[in-house]
Amino acid sequence: MFRPLTRTQQRVDIVVAALFGLFALAATLIPWTSSGVGSGVVDERVAAVVAVLLTAASAVALALRRRSPALALAISWGAALVQMATGLPPLPANLAIFAVLYTTAAYGTRRVFWAGFASALGGAAAMTLYLIVPGFVQVPGDREPSSVATHVFAFVMTFVASALALLLAWTIGALVRTGIRARENWHAQQLAEAEAAAEAQRTRIARDMHDVVAHSLAVVIAQADGARYAAAADPDAAASALGTISQTARAALADVRMLLTQLRHTQADGPQPCLADLEQLYAQVRAAGVDLAVEVDPMPRGETAASLQLAVYRILQEALTNALRHGAVGDRAARGGRVDVRFSWHDERVEVVVTNPIGAAAAPDGAARGHGLIGMRERAQLVGGTLEAGPDGAGRFVVRAALPREGGA
Repeated sequence: MFRPLTRTQQRVDIVVAALFGLFALAATLIPWTSSGVGSGVVDERVAAVVAVLLTAASAVALALRRRSPALALAISWGAALVQMATGLPPLPANLAIFAVLYTTAAYGTRRVFWAGFASALGGAAAMTLYLIVPGFVQVPGDREPSSVATHVFAFVMTFVASALALLLAWTIGALVRTGIRARENWHAQQLAEAEAAAEAQRTRIARDMHDVVAHSLAVVIAQADGARYAAAADPDAAASALGTISQTARAALADVRMLLTQLRHTQADGPQPCLADLEQLYAQVRAAGVDLAVEVDPMPRGETAASLQLAVYRILQEALTNALRHGAVGDRAARGGRVDVRFSWHDERVEVVVTNPIGAAAAPDGAARGHGLIGMRERAQLVGGTLEAGPDGAGRFVVRAALPREGGA
């Protein structure tokens, strides 16, 4: 029933109501000191007391108009009924009803909103009946058509003028209500978009972290296994493997630091891998003991969008990581299984196919476990492409991606 307001807003409403009450009281009592209070129902003293009370009630309604529009409207109606019951003429305090109707439309609940609309029409009708009908009834014997027409015209015009005045205040409040709702919706939309952007950023960083860490650890593990087996028979091979481990770990550490920087500063995305970094990726995989064959036909022509380059790099990185971790190329007993990478750079799309033998330790369906396949599909979908992955029935696992080339030559 009561709306939350700041202390400043409450103080402003109280001060405005107090000033209005003093003005209305002075405008009510000063003219009456000479001519008396005009009322055909009660005597002048009672009429003066009622006028003061009605002015105070209007000031209270004005002070509560934003805090509780419903209560302010109820007080205004109560004061109006008392005023009509005591036969008092229109008072300066009656101007407060315009502010009350405005706040019912601007800040009231749905019920109070429509109650304000009904009060504007009902108040206009009550005002018209109170002002016009008694004058028509109290004229004895004057029922000529011209007199009746005059009273009817006065009745209609008074109702129309009163309704327009009251509805104008209510309509202005309704327009303010619409503006407030639009501003609230805009703020809610901004918050939702900010949350969605933050979630997308976290998802992207998590995906990049998975790609970097999974690939680097796969290379490190493969090199560590090779160094362990070759330590006694071939110290030079063990030293070379340890050098590869050191280089891979440093590169992974740099990538992880870059991702952590993005978490701290969302505006600094940092450099992203591109097609020029594929040779370094191939070198890391070959250093892990993988027989990697790369075929590019046809060759790329024209410029390639940075988003497409990143998608190609990450998909290929994850596919090679899965081949190293889950394929036969990662088994010491079956080391030497070849991994085939084929690129087809067409004008409208680029196709990437990675094929590797399925290892004995792989899942029954030949699919890699974890988030690898999900991440590759998400990478393809981000650039509007598709990705399929699974065994081909001949003991090999195939990853096939088709990515559109926007603006390709």
